[in-house]
Amino acid sequence: MAIAGKRALITGINGFTGRYMAAELKAHGYEVIGLGSQPSDEPGYHQIDLADGPGLRALLATLEPDFVVHLAALAFVGHGEPAAFYQVNLIGTRNLLEAIANCGKKPDCVLLASSANVYGNTSSGLLDESTAPAPANDYAVSKLAMEYMASLWHERLPLVIARPFNYTGVGQADNFLLPKIVSHFQRKAEEIELGNLDVWRDFSDVRALVRAYRGLLEARPVGQTVNVSSGKAHSLREVIAMCEVLTGHKIEVKVNPAFVRANEVKTLCGDNSRLTSLVAGWKTPSLEETLGWMLKGQ
Repeated sequence: MAIAGKRALITGINGFTGRYMAAELKAHGYEVIGLGSQPSDEPGYHQIDLADGPGLRALLATLEPDFVVHLAALAFVGHGEPAAFYQVNLIGTRNLLEAIANCGKKPDCVLLASSANVYGNTSSGLLDESTAPAPANDYAVSKLAMEYMASLWHERLPLVIARPFNYTGVGQADNFLLPKIVSHFQRKAEEIELGNLDVWRDFSDVRALVRAYRGLLEARPVGQTVNVSSGKAHSLREVIAMCEVLTGHKIEVKVNPAFVRANEVKTLCGDNSRLTSLVAGWKTPSLEETLGWMLKGQ
């Protein structure tokens, strides 16, 4: 597929994932433009709120992208205002799809980033895309609602839905679990407070995640939902042990009962076979490699 000069629009371009996504697409010959809600003087950046339907329609009519990667979302599960999840993740996405559909040019592919949170806490083991959703918080419900809403646009737009499991990397905020652990090791803290240490989770590297997203744009499995996951689970005990080996620093772990979630699933791991069948050769670095990169901080 000829990419040179193809215009890719990234929503949430100045967020953690958006910055890596922009670099990945630019490195492969795309012309990258971006949307976000905060001011920025980056070239090709447009400040707009997803709640502004008329403004979005006017802007998309001038941009006419060939590809869209929709990353803009309220993502931190502990966010204190549940209604905001629905305003941004559901209504904001609907406004965006309407603007794309009416911009005068049908894009080659529109990738919507959902979340493996939609699987909820009732399923354990290796989850594939046919696993029944069972969202357990407002963030997850808003993402599943977005998926259902997007299905109303399948006849008008070439949509692909990605469901990323946990992923991490340099630049992710410290209110996420792995950056919190890494920052404690970087400053040689004597102790860290965590929740249940015996939960097992699937972690990918953000650099591999954006390669997966680019691969999906180019493979164009329109109408499909695709897990993005490593296919391996690691416990928090293992994460701590890896960081101790990588840094030579020992840390005392204190379990804070306030951080232990009721009915937490012991093991959550994503089956990535659909992704690897669509994006040849895709894999994510080992968690040790990703943690080593994060501990160096560059």
